[in-house]
Amino acid sequence: MPRDNKTSLIQKVAKQAFSAFKDCRSASSGDGSVVTDKLNQLVSIVTSVRAKDLKITPPKNKPSSGAAAPQSPPVTYMHICETEVFSMGVFLLKAGTSIPLHDHPGMNGMLKVLYGKVNVRCFDKLENSLTVPPHFDPPLAPLQVTTVWRSVLRSVAEYSENSGPCLLTPVRDNLHQIDAVDGPAAFLDILAPPYNPDDGRDCHYYKVLQSVTEPESGAKVDQEQLGEKKEIKNEGWLLEIPQPEDFWCGGEPYPGPVVAI
Repeated sequence: MPRDNKTSLIQKVAKQAFSAFKDCRSASSGDGSVVTDKLNQLVSIVTSVRAKDLKITPPKNKPSSGAAAPQSPPVTYMHICETEVFSMGVFLLKAGTSIPLHDHPGMNGMLKVLYGKVNVRCFDKLENSLTVPPHFDPPLAPLQVTTVWRSVLRSVAEYSENSGPCLLTPVRDNLHQIDAVDGPAAFLDILAPPYNPDDGRDCHYYKVLQSVTEPESGAKVDQEQLGEKKEIKNEGWLLEIPQPEDFWCGGEPYPGPVVAI
C-alpha cells in the first residue's frame, strides 16, 4: 500500500476520541465518566502526537520582548474537526501570552503540547456553603457577590512536547489557566462534548480574589518524568468576570492531514 494512504496519526486520535467520549454527552447531568480502557488508549495515542504530525512548524524566536503586536491576537486557533461528541483543534500562544482562567461546564478535555512549554493551573469550584468574606480588596460591588465562588487550586504543572496530556473532567480540574513559558507554544485541544451555549456549555472567565499559595518551585512535579500533576489543595475565591479585554483568539488555517468522522 502506498505510504500516503496510511491512516494519519491525527485521524487515529479523532477515531479514538469519538469512541472514548460518545457515551458521555450527558456529562452535565452526571459525573461525565469515561470508559477507562478507551480513555487510556486515547491518552496513549495523543501522547505520541508531535507538531510535525500536523504539519505545524514552531515559529522562530525573535530577539524582542516577546509581547504580541498591538493588533495581533495573542492566541490563535486551528480548527481540525467538530462533532456532537467532541471538538478538536490547536491553540497557538505567542510568547508571553496566556489563555485566562476559564471553565468547561459538563465537559471532558485533553491538552497535549506540540511545541514550547505551558504552565497549567487547574481549579475546581466548591459548594458555596460559607458566607463570602467581606474583606476583599478592592471591595466587591453588590451584584458581584452573586458571582463569587469558593474554589480550590488543584494542581500546577508545566508541560512540554515530551509530556503526556493534561486531562480535565466535569468534576476535576475543570477550570484552568494556560500560560506560555519561555517562548511561543502550541497544544492540541480535545473537548467532549464541545462548547455549546444552547446546551448550557458556555465558556466563563474568572479572576482569583483570595490569594492562592503556589507550591515551591522545587515541589513541582517533573511532567516529562512522571507524567502527572502536582497535587495541591489551596482553597480560595473566584469572581466570574467578562472575557478579559487583553485576550481574544484569532483563527488560522489548519495545515495538517484531513480528519473525517
